[in-house]
Amino acid sequence: MPYIYDDQNIFAKILRGEIPNTTVLETEHTLAFRDLYPQAPVHVLVIPKGAYVCYDHFARDASDAEIVDFNRTIGRIVEMESLQDGGYRTISNAGQAGVQEVPHLHVHILGGRPLGRMLAPADGT
Repeated sequence: MPYIYDDQNIFAKILRGEIPNTTVLETEHTLAFRDLYPQAPVHVLVIPKGAYVCYDHFARDASDAEIVDFNRTIGRIVEMESLQDGGYRTISNAGQAGVQEVPHLHVHILGGRPLGRMLAPADGT
């Protein structure tokens, strides 16, 4: 399935410098910045600089250099934020059923407190 990238999404505007952000780390292919509405004491968004809609689009079409840089940046953020000992969560939503709000690949790194279950069990317990 071909993905159609909307270059007017908020992350594209951040990448172009049209919207300010609080940068945590920037590399050749990746930008990491603080979420404006943090859901945990540490809440960093990591986005590729390329025009990728979701993770499978990125995994399929990004260059090896982009993929390595993106994943290494996530590892560096976990270390910079001292999350490796206490634990953390990474989340990447895709599409309507995945409740993706911005059509640009982004990974949330959350930590700094117990985060609870990610999803309720199917049986409701």
